[in-house]
Amino acid sequence: MELHNHIILFDGVCNLCNYWVNFAIKHNGKNNLQFAPLQSQFAKGFLPLHGITPSELTSVVFYTNGKLYTQSSAALYICKELNGLWKILFVFIIVPKFIRDFFYNWIARNRYKWFGKKNTCRVPTAAERHRFLG
Repeated sequence: MELHNHIILFDGVCNLCNYWVNFAIKHNGKNNLQFAPLQSQFAKGFLPLHGITPSELTSVVFYTNGKLYTQSSAALYICKELNGLWKILFVFIIVPKFIRDFFYNWIARNRYKWFGKKNTCRVPTAAERHRFLG
């Protein structure tokens, strides 16, 4: 499978994370985003190459232009790849990371309690399968 330059690694059992994957698929008109659950074999092989242990992550990861972004930075860089006004959200990158990540981490800590959790990772549809790694 050919790797694109934009890969989103997400918590495959988190309902909120899966909602945002669906949202990104729907609003990524360029179809240049690829996806992999953090629990996947792809993530377990890819992330250590970049100095990250997958089991220690509680954040979305976005790989673009040879760099990895986590937490709020990942979310904002993903917004840049979406259609329409979603790109405007990237303006929040000017907010200091420690402030952005405070709010990101608060949501991340409570995501299972607020949005629930699946027993297994999201399974892509036949039409989406080419965009999923591992």
